Amino acid sequence: MTEHTKTDGLPGIDMPALPTLPDGLGRAPARNERMSASKVECNACPVLCQISDGRTGACDRYANRDGVLVRTDPVVMLRRELDSPTPALVPFARPAAETVEEAAADAPKDDWNGDLLLADQVFVTGIGSSTTYPDYKPAPFIVASKAQGVDMVTVVTEGIFSYCSVKVKIDTDRFLGSEQANVRYKGEVVGHVTTAEYGSQMLSLGGVHHLTGGSKKEGRMTLEMMQRLCNKQAAECTIDGGASLVIQAGRAPIVNGVEEQRMRVGCGSATVGIFAKQLLGLADEVVVVDDHITGVLTEHQAGRCLAMLPSGIQMRGRKSTPGRYFQVANPGSGWGGTDIADPLAIIEGWEPGVARPGLTLLMTSTTGEQAEWYVLDDDLRPVPQPMPEAVRKVVERIGENCEPSLTTVLFLGGAGGSLRAGVTENPILLTRAIKRALVNVTCGGAPAYVWPGGGITVMADVMRMPDNSFGTVPTPAIIAPIEFSMTLQDYADLGGHMEHVMTLEQALRRGAWQDDGAPLARRFVGQASDNPWPLGHKPMLG
Repeated sequence: MTEHTKTDGLPGIDMPALPTLPDGLGRAPARNERMSASKVECNACPVLCQISDGRTGACDRYANRDGVLVRTDPVVMLRRELDSPTPALVPFARPAAETVEEAAADAPKDDWNGDLLLADQVFVTGIGSSTTYPDYKPAPFIVASKAQGVDMVTVVTEGIFSYCSVKVKIDTDRFLGSEQANVRYKGEVVGHVTTAEYGSQMLSLGGVHHLTGGSKKEGRMTLEMMQRLCNKQAAECTIDGGASLVIQAGRAPIVNGVEEQRMRVGCGSATVGIFAKQLLGLADEVVVVDDHITGVLTEHQAGRCLAMLPSGIQMRGRKSTPGRYFQVANPGSGWGGTDIADPLAIIEGWEPGVARPGLTLLMTSTTGEQAEWYVLDDDLRPVPQPMPEAVRKVVERIGENCEPSLTTVLFLGGAGGSLRAGVTENPILLTRAIKRALVNVTCGGAPAYVWPGGGITVMADVMRMPDNSFGTVPTPAIIAPIEFSMTLQDYADLGGHMEHVMTLEQALRRGAWQDDGAPLARRFVGQASDNPWPLGHKPMLG
């Protein structure tokens, strides 16, 4: 072996030879003479692993099998319908197969009916497809097909993302940590707490500064954490000065060892307004405790509109507008996301002459998980009493309106030069076409939101992507699938690599080697029920 081993030389992938130029320019670089003859060098990423026979590279995505560089996992393809809910591995025909029928003949009939012509039923994803690195070559799959009678093309690749992060939405009122506080994974800083949103705490994790701007260990831990979260696995994190967390996409977060149950129905003010009519006549005063905006019913505009009498309650905190109080307590894991265990701690007192013995008071959190019923005694002190059944039903209604607490993981990445060069020799035309909504961008077939402004910054919900869509390379960087779909004419207009367009039938003959030495294989997975079909779908643009 005298030349650099290239990923575009994988079995079943035919790439044109580089042009012959004077003085050897444009030829593959010479083999590293220090490398053992039994090894092959992989150029799927900048690490350039030298892989011994029978071993895999650092990313576990490429292997040396009998001196040939091969892929260890299959190309993933979406199908709208599967005979079995369990994704099946479907062997490819050998590269020597001459017809589609021959390719279909080797496939188990229970898993695939041999119909390769229905583009509306099959979509090639970037998962397992290989990359465009080292940037000069077209994407590994540029697939022509028809969608609703229109000639389409989909450019498919695995992107090497150093500029990427995950945004984590955690549905809870619990105090997780101060804004800008560091988030740590196995002791290393991997991100920070960002601005809270309505009923949710938000984390920004990963990013190029943690991947490449810190120590080697910080980069490794950031990469490990991102891969786990993107592949829908659990990751345990801690927040400086705050909580310990176990977070996993699609699951309830575990905060300080306790699994969260509910996302609040609204802030204290909103909860007062929503349930004011249902509480009218049942309680003389209602206080909904909230870290951000605590609501007091009789002072609130809702109570006034219902002609409720003032209760004389005197609240702690800073009054914003009638019936709405800020900063009644510090953030914490107690009532309504505050640090209090006794709700009466936020009441300073009662106004004599307005408050009266026998006045009834309901105090509840924004989720209804904590609720107490009080009656003022002769000294205007709230005394706990059994909650009337009618009041309890309203509290239960508050809980009923709370959605289950959930962790959402969004992958956010910038599609840079390598990806765009795999689509066209003039990358700016791809960017412009995306901004004009001529190109639909997907990640593993799942819809991707394209941020406004310059570049191609995409964001996708990992729960809408096939399992194990993400890999890593030790540069360090995340490997993520990305697909660009457009009409064939639009692809020609943006200067696409037309000479590398293949039919869907040709694409279905390709794949990658399995670790157990099985033939070339592809893996069909069912399309997520809430995902639009990637072809013919309107792009998600900012």
